[in-house]
Amino acid sequence: MPESSIVVRPEPMDSGTYTAASRLQAAGLSQAIAVFEQAAAAVPLPEPPQPILIADYGAATGHNSLLPIGAAIAVLRGRTRPEHSIAVAHTDRPDNDFTALFRTLEEDPDTYLRKDRVTFASAVGRSFYSQILPSNSVHLGWSAWAIQWLSQTPAVIDGHLQVAFCDDEAVRTAFAKQAARDWHEFIAFRGRELAPGGRLVVMTMAVGEDDEFGFGSLLTALVDALDELSGAGLLHGHEVARMCIPTFARRVSDFIAPFAPSGRFEGLAIEHLEVFNAEDRFWHRYQVDKDAEAFGARWAGFARASVFPALLAALDGGDTDPRAGELFDRLEKAVADRLAAAPEQTQIPLALVELLKRPKS
Repeated sequence: MPESSIVVRPEPMDSGTYTAASRLQAAGLSQAIAVFEQAAAAVPLPEPPQPILIADYGAATGHNSLLPIGAAIAVLRGRTRPEHSIAVAHTDRPDNDFTALFRTLEEDPDTYLRKDRVTFASAVGRSFYSQILPSNSVHLGWSAWAIQWLSQTPAVIDGHLQVAFCDDEAVRTAFAKQAARDWHEFIAFRGRELAPGGRLVVMTMAVGEDDEFGFGSLLTALVDALDELSGAGLLHGHEVARMCIPTFARRVSDFIAPFAPSGRFEGLAIEHLEVFNAEDRFWHRYQVDKDAEAFGARWAGFARASVFPALLAALDGGDTDPRAGELFDRLEKAVADRLAAAPEQTQIPLALVELLKRPKS
């Protein structure tokens, strides 16, 4: 891939202080936004009245979408007439909290809808492991902290929540195969949806050259806290044994695999690929305020929002189990207490991938 760049490097620490705006900035987001702005500057634009279509794959509540999409819209506005309409399609699974998404789009001070009168938002409740938008319609695509979630859990992880810490080679192989299939399907359908010259920027969990998955102290605190709650009688042992966080961190070779040997797949080519260690912004704030309890609470709050829901499937009553609320509250406190007792910086390896749909010769 002579026209692409593949980089593995650490991200420099931000010298600025922690601000309120960082609540919207997941780790690595500022770096991804820069790549997304470059993509917005390069994509071919349709002639009016056809709108410019931006797709947000894995939108969740929209908080990791507002800043990048707003930045891309600002770049696009510098290239087209003010009356040229822009459509933004936020997509996620049918069980996503779309009410929260629409509230974010309507009420958040950073919403792009307040900054551009001819930008229109919509939502699609379908999995991005299938085609969800018309072929050749998307000019610019964005996905952050979404593609690491597997479409299904391929095996039980014995003794841990995360496959990266599993010693069973058969289980690790099953997860790797599922992750490879999911990446293949995700980019295959994006290859259909992107218009010629369209670009997609993906930020997701990764494994770097040091073979480090990251999140070690948080996952240790989770495992220990669940054992504590099982011992206290809130959970059954077989429920804890079934619990799993079905995420997978890919290597550079995993991202490249579908494109071998020609460098193209479904019309797509890798324009840019890098793996980097993102800043632990909770640790950065702890370095400033030395508030260990707040440090633990921030990481526990992150875990509650991002991974606790995945654990509910293991309960005998599933996600409607009457213990779910108590589990979340007690697990969050137990994790926060453990992390506050021994604060340490968390390694957060991320991948940033830009895909280009090259026009046919």
